[in-house]
Amino acid sequence: MTMTNNAAKKMTADYSGQMKNAPDLNALFSTRARAIQSSAIREILKVTERPEVISFAGGLPAPATFPVEEMRRSLDRVLTARGREALQYSTTEGFAPLREWIARRIGTPEAPVSAEEVLIVSGSQQGLDLLAKVLVDPGDTVLVETPTYLGALQSFSLFDPNYVSVDSDEDGLIPEALTESMRGAKFLYCLPNFQNPTGRLLAEDRRYRLAQRARDLDLLILEDDPYGALSYDGETPPSIRSLAPERTVYMGSFSKVLAPGLRLGYVIAPPDLRAKLVQAKQATDLHTATLSQMAVYDVIKDGFLDTHIPTIRKLYREQCEAMLAALAHHMPEGVRWNTPRGGMFLWAELPKGMDASLVLAKAVEQNVAFVPGAPFYAANPVIEALRLAFVTVPPPRIEEGVERLANVIRASR
Repeated sequence: MTMTNNAAKKMTADYSGQMKNAPDLNALFSTRARAIQSSAIREILKVTERPEVISFAGGLPAPATFPVEEMRRSLDRVLTARGREALQYSTTEGFAPLREWIARRIGTPEAPVSAEEVLIVSGSQQGLDLLAKVLVDPGDTVLVETPTYLGALQSFSLFDPNYVSVDSDEDGLIPEALTESMRGAKFLYCLPNFQNPTGRLLAEDRRYRLAQRARDLDLLILEDDPYGALSYDGETPPSIRSLAPERTVYMGSFSKVLAPGLRLGYVIAPPDLRAKLVQAKQATDLHTATLSQMAVYDVIKDGFLDTHIPTIRKLYREQCEAMLAALAHHMPEGVRWNTPRGGMFLWAELPKGMDASLVLAKAVEQNVAFVPGAPFYAANPVIEALRLAFVTVPPPRIEEGVERLANVIRASR
């Protein structure tokens, strides 16, 4: 039956009248909800949706690396052979064959992993959220690198911790900066491999010293490792978990080696902690999508990643080299940057006193974007710092974007 114009107008008027009497939802928000802020990166990404903008802002994997055909075939096989199971509720812990695969992949002879220690989560971001829920009380001390991953700060901040930033340099976190005054901290959160935002790699000797400092200070380490497979030469130092398994919670993800839209990650934790994480996840989403878990397992179970990941490394290495060459060619004196050995990011600093957030506003006018570094600091932000993500931009556009950015920096001095 078609609604008349008069009836439609009356319904609209009735709805408008009802809305005038609606409760003040802002007054109903919890203290925690009032403290939530939008991600600085997500806000910038809204600007970069315009096709004319060359974006070095988003920490997005290159779509060219997504195994579309392999996923299509695996979904077809799973739905054909186990469709009703794949579309049904499942266990919170995750699909057992996938957990067993992860245990074999991550375990080492010195630090084996049991499938009973593995929890499948809806992206490693959910792992951070669950860990914050079960570990952090208001006022607890949480140790973080300088700078650190913004998404972790967002997750932890909901539970009102007291952040203590641990000194770091171009080789990563400095183990000796973990002092006796930090004893009693709830945990140290770190990304040792090609860190977001800096792209830096924690030096191997520091990993051994960090493991020992954790034992000395009775400290739990949250090791977040979404980028470790993206080493340009295929080599990474041993994981912190392999050096101190009794003191480490390890997080991994399929977002950077398969596709982020799958929303599939995992947490490897000691049994007592994993049990509590399972309870928290039951209250959050019951379980991660069964179909995604089964399809990913079908893709990877016979060694697909061993041939797929090298193609990602090659592409990202070439794009990183293009970024470094463009920076060397175009950037004015006083701009500094690092040389990543893997991953998706490069960290730069503008001349002293130049605010990267103000430069961003001018850069967007010239259709180029990046992420200012300040939001990645738990305290004492460096206003000159910025993050450049290069893996979604082809080399000719990298050259063009860096030249635009360099011109904006010159004009801002």
